[in-house]
Amino acid sequence: MASNAKKRYRTGNIIVAVLLLIGGIVMVAPLLWMISTSLKTREGVFALPPEWIPPIPQWDNYVRVWTAGPLLSGIKNSLIVSLSVTIVGSLTSTLAAFAFAKLRLPGKNFIFLFMLAGLMIPFPTLMIPQFVMFAGLGWVDTLLPLIVPGLFGNIMMIFFLRQYLGSVPDSLIEAAKIDGAGYLRIFGSVVLPLIRPAIAAQFILWFMAVWNDYLAPLIYLNTPERQTLQVVIANFNANYAIQTDYPLIMAASVIALIPVFVIFLAFQRQIIESVALTGTKG
Repeated sequence: MASNAKKRYRTGNIIVAVLLLIGGIVMVAPLLWMISTSLKTREGVFALPPEWIPPIPQWDNYVRVWTAGPLLSGIKNSLIVSLSVTIVGSLTSTLAAFAFAKLRLPGKNFIFLFMLAGLMIPFPTLMIPQFVMFAGLGWVDTLLPLIVPGLFGNIMMIFFLRQYLGSVPDSLIEAAKIDGAGYLRIFGSVVLPLIRPAIAAQFILWFMAVWNDYLAPLIYLNTPERQTLQVVIANFNANYAIQTDYPLIMAASVIALIPVFVIFLAFQRQIIESVALTGTKG
């Protein structure tokens, strides 16, 4: 009986490992194909059978891409928007989550539910009113419409951190108050170190969303030098796909992935801690 159970357990592990391996290959294959295409010639893209490893890598594609369009200004604008929104917005979101979770505020549950109701409003219904408002302020064709709204926080991040703060004992807050600490001191010295993994996980998700945003920059930005990277790459696709210059488009796409990859590497330990703590909570 014990040996049969052990065999079934081992067989189940093998099946799960094979399924995960197949899923991993399916997910990684498009990324590898993009990198491979970025190193090919125009003719090599359409070679049959397909070539995963180009016989002669065309590193020149990564040189041409900088003169084919305003790629550098697109990277700079995307970094300005993404970093300012996520850094400042993460701080305000964390403060809001702390207030909703641990402070005694009249009507805070109603305010929280009212805020969550904003998630049910689709962005297309807000596009025209927002554009009219920002146009009246003279912010069209600047980065301000992309930055300023995010500085006040992210609803999903506030919701996630508020739930995460539920695992922080109220006794810690009360003990710090007895010792004479104010709420900002409690937040910085007690709460922030405890929820740092959760903040890092949400920071990466938010950074990716802002970095990959295409619709809002397309609406507000007209001058090529002020456009973000995703709009620049879309213009690459429109201009060079007709010329079948797919290696140039893929080279620009690979460059666009690098900042997200760097952010992920910088916070990967915090993400693992966040998942581990969430799995063991309760």
